[in-house]
Amino acid sequence: MSAPAIRVEGLGKRYRIGERVRYKSLRESVSNVARRALRGERRPHETIWALKDVSFEVQPGEVVGVIGRNGAGKSTLLKILSRITEPTEGRVELHGRVGSLLEVGTGFHQELTGRENIYLNGAILGMKRAEIERKFDEIVAFAEIERFLDTPVKHYSTGMYLRLAFAVAAHLEPEILLVDEVLAVGDSGFQTKCMGKMEEVGKGGRTVIFVSHNMAAVSRLCQRAVLLGEGRVFLDGPPEEVLATYLRSDLGPSSSRTWPDGATAPGNDVVRLRGVRVQTRRGPVTDSAGIAEEVGVEIEYEVLAPGHILVPNLHFFNEQGTYAFVVHDSDPAWCRRPRPVGRFFSTAWIPANYLAEGTLIVGAAISTHSPLVIHVYERDAVAFNVADSFDGTTARGDYVGYMPGVVRPLVPWETRIVGPLPIVAPARKEKES
Repeated sequence: MSAPAIRVEGLGKRYRIGERVRYKSLRESVSNVARRALRGERRPHETIWALKDVSFEVQPGEVVGVIGRNGAGKSTLLKILSRITEPTEGRVELHGRVGSLLEVGTGFHQELTGRENIYLNGAILGMKRAEIERKFDEIVAFAEIERFLDTPVKHYSTGMYLRLAFAVAAHLEPEILLVDEVLAVGDSGFQTKCMGKMEEVGKGGRTVIFVSHNMAAVSRLCQRAVLLGEGRVFLDGPPEEVLATYLRSDLGPSSSRTWPDGATAPGNDVVRLRGVRVQTRRGPVTDSAGIAEEVGVEIEYEVLAPGHILVPNLHFFNEQGTYAFVVHDSDPAWCRRPRPVGRFFSTAWIPANYLAEGTLIVGAAISTHSPLVIHVYERDAVAFNVADSFDGTTARGDYVGYMPGVVRPLVPWETRIVGPLPIVAPARKEKES
């Protein structure tokens, strides 16, 4: 068996928190240390382990998804693999050239043009100029920046920056590609384009570590998934098994999520998302609903700028990442009407006997439609379980086995019988002479 492309052994990363750093003169530093030593004082500080005792291997050509809720240690892991951050303990072995796409434009020089940054990134990867030139036209075409190729990237929009960064990382053919949640940014057409390229990269035999909250993308692209929880490896195995565990455990999205700090809440200067909650008619927040009851998903949002026709919308996925359906706010009170500044609560009610049993993941978005602008989209905002009953009153009738599908509507049935059915005797077989 060949050596692994990536080997991680006992990896740990510790950060100090709650400590404000002020630059001091040498005299101040020495006198403060001496003063604390004489008094027997120790400078208090609090530490947190972003990663602790993480170990795994990735074979050449393997595509591995890393999942977990915010703060699980996913981005810290990729920063260590990319040599941006040093580990506190443990070791990492990488066999092959490493390309990273951790944040928009990571590794770009702001003063250089798009053209110059393509060559710079190729050189960083150890590629010869002839190799870069062979891929140059493909990169430019994918990024769709032909007109701005010789413009310094500091003048690029976020979308242009992202397109070029992804194109460079995916086309310059590193043996190991590290990708952190880039598909959450950009328009839907570009996201689809990126997904196709990621599939191509994986099938081309390169090793890929893909960090994402997009369960559908992990299920589609990856041969294996690693679930991180509180900085440790919680589960490592087939994507469908790991995703199911993630969604059904405390490590996955819950049925209620809030963003109390308006300055850091998802959104922009038009609108900010402040909360998403699952509810039924029985109560305000629920982790589980019966298949025969209505389920409401409430979006709480703060409108910061007046004059925008905002449309809250919800996107439903099952635990395999299949897109079930999407609903847009159709409340006639606000249809095609600009929303004033203020705090809004919009709730979509899903009919009883519509959802199938299992775990549903809900993405929450707020957009304007003409022109289409997505102000905020939280892909895995909340999740909840739907439980079927076996009393014969739901769509399954008297059947108690597995029923496939994302939705399970209870539809009306009619059965007719007209008179007694005639009994037809079987035809007699003539005796052979």
